Amino acid sequence: MTQDKTLQGKVWKYGDNVDTDAIIPARYLNMSLPEELAEHCMEDIDASFATNVETGDIIVGGDNFGCGSSREHAPLALKGAGVSCVIANNFARIFYRNAINIGLPILACPEAVSDAQAGDELLVNLETGAITNARNGRTYRTSPFPPFIMAIIDAGGLVPYTRSKLQA
Repeated sequence: MTQDKTLQGKVWKYGDNVDTDAIIPARYLNMSLPEELAEHCMEDIDASFATNVETGDIIVGGDNFGCGSSREHAPLALKGAGVSCVIANNFARIFYRNAINIGLPILACPEAVSDAQAGDELLVNLETGAITNARNGRTYRTSPFPPFIMAIIDAGGLVPYTRSKLQA
């Protein structure tokens, strides 16, 4: 993320109801380090993901992204793999909260989702909520994060955020 809260990355596109077990299969829940989880991220729905994802890449999903269990391993695996943000039509509530808790930005923007194709380059401004697709030059708008959530993301998650507040 740049100083102006802008992310840029290649799209990995998935459909509706990508559940936490698809993001990180249950057989790997004995691991807790983001780097270890990243090696198995998305492997049951996209065997090429873990070996080909690059730091800064963006996942685009459909409806109910992150449904399933309440495991924090799912957003942690995505962040460990280098995913800079997730854009979907909408998110399962617990996944949304877990993603924010570990400092992974997630944005709901159905227009950007319907237009994005795998491999597209997206530019995401977290301050303004603007998402621009480099392939077609179109810009989509979503609600930016409120300041308190942006502060948690900037800190790298809820634990580092709280730690910095307690030290201050």
